[in-house]
Amino acid sequence: MSDLMNFGYEGKAAVITGSSKGIGRETAEQMVKLGAKVMLVARGETALKEAADELSQYGEVAYIAQDITEAGAGETIVEAVIKAFGRLDILVNNAGSSFAENFEDVELSDWEQDIDLKVMSAVKMSKAALPHLKKQGGAVLNLTAVMGKTPQPNSLPTTVSRSAGLALTKAMSKDLGKYNLRVNAVCIGLIRSDQIEKRWQKQAPDLSWEEFSARSGEKIPLGRIGNTAEAANVITFLCSDLASYVSGTAVNIDGGSGHAW
Repeated sequence: MSDLMNFGYEGKAAVITGSSKGIGRETAEQMVKLGAKVMLVARGETALKEAADELSQYGEVAYIAQDITEAGAGETIVEAVIKAFGRLDILVNNAGSSFAENFEDVELSDWEQDIDLKVMSAVKMSKAALPHLKKQGGAVLNLTAVMGKTPQPNSLPTTVSRSAGLALTKAMSKDLGKYNLRVNAVCIGLIRSDQIEKRWQKQAPDLSWEEFSARSGEKIPLGRIGNTAEAANVITFLCSDLASYVSGTAVNIDGGSGHAW
């Protein structure tokens, strides 16, 4: 049983984009508690520093304030990781946003910004990290969305970007497996976030979170909104040694609401 529960994070270094809050922050906490050294990445330095200060009680944490869509951002972040920890084993491409409109209402600039943030930033980060990940094998985890598998009306451009993220994950897993490098994705459904919190306070401030979650989750088989720890649990597993024979897959974290495997 002890071998089964060895996640294998001790001595490893991870970089997580979009990790000052939400799923990225929760994932960082779990990995640090399991022995990993973690580089937090986000645009806002204040929130990053607060997260790093909190997580440092559990282990070794560093941070870098960086817009990952900027030219050379991937190289800058990877250099910071190597300088801080001397190695890089795990990359979690978590940075993203939610932008969904009707096709007619989406401007070309919106398409460019969305694809740059959700697809090209993952490509750039992965390319920059690859020379280090290849040295000892490792894991890349791309966060996408359930809607990327089954796009719905008024869901552009985000569903297209997320679908591209799924294709990127599968193709990378085929090309990089020869280095013992695993590439997986998680497809996020309705998870408690700043955006959901604001919706709760605006639409139903008289309801408790449990009541709002149940009402919002009426069409979700599990009957509620998920939380960040539940998403981080799956990500932490997929990046661990316990998932050493899992690659090229995309796991739904959606309470059963998705319409595809």
